[in-house]
Parts: sequence; C-alpha cells; structure tokens
Amino acid sequence: MPLSSVVNGEPRLVLFDLDHTLLAADTNSLWLGFLAEQGYLDKERINREQQRWYQDYVNGCLDFSAYMRFQLQPLCGIPQRTLLTLRELFSENKLAPHIASGATDLVRAHHHQGHICAIVTATHHFLAEPAAKLVNIKHLIATEAQQTDGSFSGYPGKTLCFGAGKITAVEQWLKQSGLSAALLNRASFYSDSSNDLPLLKRVAHPVAVDPDVRLRSIATQHGWPIISLRLRSSTMINC
Repeated sequence: MPLSSVVNGEPRLVLFDLDHTLLAADTNSLWLGFLAEQGYLDKERINREQQRWYQDYVNGCLDFSAYMRFQLQPLCGIPQRTLLTLRELFSENKLAPHIASGATDLVRAHHHQGHICAIVTATHHFLAEPAAKLVNIKHLIATEAQQTDGSFSGYPGKTLCFGAGKITAVEQWLKQSGLSAALLNRASFYSDSSNDLPLLKRVAHPVAVDPDVRLRSIATQHGWPIISLRLRSSTMINC
C-alpha cells in the first residue's frame, strides 16, 4: 500500500540521507580527492587523514565539529568564483557518476505522489547543493558553513546536522519554511547509517538503504524495510 500523499490535510514529508544513500559514495571524500587532483591539496596526506576520520564515523565515535573544520579548511583562501567553477566540474565529473542507480527513480516516485522531499545531510551545504540538484530535490537541510565577507571561515555554523542534530536541523527547517512541526512525526527517512538512528527512530517510516552492519541488524530487529538503491529494481515507496 503506497504512502498517502496527504495526512490530516498536510502533505507527506520524505527525508533522504545523501552519502551512501542517494549517492553511492561519500561526498567529502570525493571532493577532497578532486581538490588534490586539481593541485590544491596533497593527495597522500589528505587521503590518510580522511580515512582516519571516516573510520571514526564507521565506529560511531566521530568528533563531528572537528571533522567539519577539517572539511571546511580547504575552502579558505580560494576565491568564491574559483570555488564555484571547481564545484561545477566536481558535480559533473565526480558526483553525477556516483548517484545511486535507483535514486532518481525513487525521488521521482515520491514527487509523483505529491510528497515533500528533502535531503538531510551532515555534508556541508556548499557541497551538498549540487548533489541535491542532480536528484531533483529542491529542499536541502545540511550543515551550514560560516562565512566572513563572502569567504569561508573554516568553521561550521551552530547547528551540526549530524546524529541527533539532524532532528534539530529538520525542526528548524520546518519552522523556517512555515510547515507544521507535526510533519516530522509522520515522515519517512531513508538512510544507510547507524549514525542516523536518532532521526530514523523519530520518524514514522524509517527505511534502511544499503545499510551498514549495525543499522541492518537494528532494522531487522524492528522490522524496518531494507532496500538497495544501487540495484534499480529494488527501489520501493510502499514502506
């Protein structure tokens, strides 16, 4: 039975994680590798550091604020015009080939039912924005980056869109958008990561997408749907 488009007179809210969910890769890793290819970073050093941070993420012990400073630091000192040109090349050459094969079909199906679709991601807004465009999702809830005089400062904003912080970020977005806070109670959320358990447990319809080992175990215990977006035939919205 498909999810209804309207509940109590309000449209259905459908939330999507980005990295390893709609995107079959990690945006930040792709970006740092791209900057290294362009000569802005030392490839061996950045790969080594990124792997260390990613292992903390997998192990559930990531200091997200410190990780965001690591991610944002390369943006400092590069003119905005140059960054935008780099991001356009990055989107075309790195992001587009890694969009999960079933992602656009799933998003299209939800749009067809009249659902409000939004990406909620720990990835900072500057990087997540082109990925959202590639899958045709206009609403983006992401970690914001501080700027000074139009340039990135290297520091994230106050709301860190990670773990339980994703709930806060979604609630703030609903308020700012003039939407009912009750939409979150009836929402769906697609994610691959056990780091997203706070939001997965908060919504009415959690869906595990190509999940990590811990999330697969918890999803099985709770009877949550488990799907793959890397296999187009497995795309589903009746969950």
